[in-house]
Order: sequence, then structure tokens, then C-alpha cells
Amino acid sequence: MSDRASFIELTGVTKSFTKGEHRITPLEDVSLQVREGEFLTLLGPSGSGKSTLLNLVAGIDRADRGTVTVNGRDLTSMSARALTAWRAENVGYVFQLHHLVPVLTAYENIELPLFLLPLGKEERHARVSLALEAVGLTDRHDHFPRELSGGQEQRVAIARAIVAGPSVLVADEPTGDLDHESATATLELLSRLNQEQGKTILMVTHDRDATAYGTRTLTLHKGKLIDAEETVS
Repeated sequence: MSDRASFIELTGVTKSFTKGEHRITPLEDVSLQVREGEFLTLLGPSGSGKSTLLNLVAGIDRADRGTVTVNGRDLTSMSARALTAWRAENVGYVFQLHHLVPVLTAYENIELPLFLLPLGKEERHARVSLALEAVGLTDRHDHFPRELSGGQEQRVAIARAIVAGPSVLVADEPTGDLDHESATATLELLSRLNQEQGKTILMVTHDRDATAYGTRTLTLHKGKLIDAEETVS
């Protein structure tokens, strides 16, 4: 890591869940620093805490212990209402399954997050148009999800994630449901957003080959950070 200030910082973070009679701890005393503009990839087996880490950074879950800070904001001290408003403006989330609304067009799916912001119709249109252009789907704006390929659906999902201009983009197995060609195209798109737009990206993946598109790789195992490998200086 360089001496540049951390954009995302987790300090001594522990997160547990109750499942039946058992207490599960996906993350235990984890500390992590991410610089602004990094494309961090997270490797590890199922249950190792990767998705939980993403959800903490995105403000979806709260840590039981420790602090989570993003761009100077301590998420652990924010009220639920403040956290919801912060997340709408600052976080874009890309899922493995696209979670598109089937009765809405690509344009309308991308526009959805903007209704949480104080924007007029013209500003929403301008932002959706830019997002469609960024993912190369301007000519598919009026298509419904059923009329798109799996790769195109994921590009719509990425456009939806970036349309509000978030400072952080988190992606949970974004290529896990795609064929090789579509997966490669998705990873290239995320890399381009990182390199050309400076998006700070955290991506969970089981595919070690996918880490080549990031700038740094971390490995989680049984709730602990056990390995870190710098892929780009």
C-alpha cells in the first residue's frame, strides 16, 4: 500500500449472525484499507465473509464491533435514516443475479435509483443516457429484460449501479451467472469504469482469473484476512 490516505477503512471489524441455535461469525477482527480509485478483488471460499464485507462497506449491514469509514464518514455512527440517504448517493451495488424489474425497460430499470434523489426529469434523463452510453447499450434502452442476453442484462445492472454517480461500486460475483464471453465483457467494463472514471470498486469473486482485472487482491478465509497480493504497483 502507498502512503495515500485511505478512502475505505475497516478497523477491528467483527460481524456475527444467529442461525438457528448457532452463532456464525463471517468476519472477526478484520482491518482493511482501500485507496480511492482502487479496484480491489476479494477471493475466498463460500462462507469466508466476502459478501459480508461488501455489505458493511455498502452500509447494508452494521458491524458488531469496530468501525467502517468511507470517504471520511463513519458508517457505524450513522442513524438508519442517514445511512439510507448516504447509500443512495454514494454506493452502487452489482449482484450476481441482475435483479432487474421484468416489466420495466432497460431505461426504466436504470432510472429507478434516481427517484431516491432530489432530481428533476431532465436531470434523470441526462444521467440515464450517460449510463447507457457508458455500458454500450444506448440502442437497447427500450428493451425489456426478456429481450436482452444475460450479458446485456448485467450491463443494465451495472448502468443502474453507476447512474447516481456513486463514490464506491461493490460487485458480488458479477460474472457468476454468465458465460465466458459475457463474463469477460463484464470484467472489461468494470475495469474501464475504474481506469477511465476513477471508480473505487470492490468485487467478490471465486474466479482467480478475474482478479487480473483488478489492481489488488485480498483473500479471506474463515472470517480472517489471511493473504494479500499486490497485482499492480
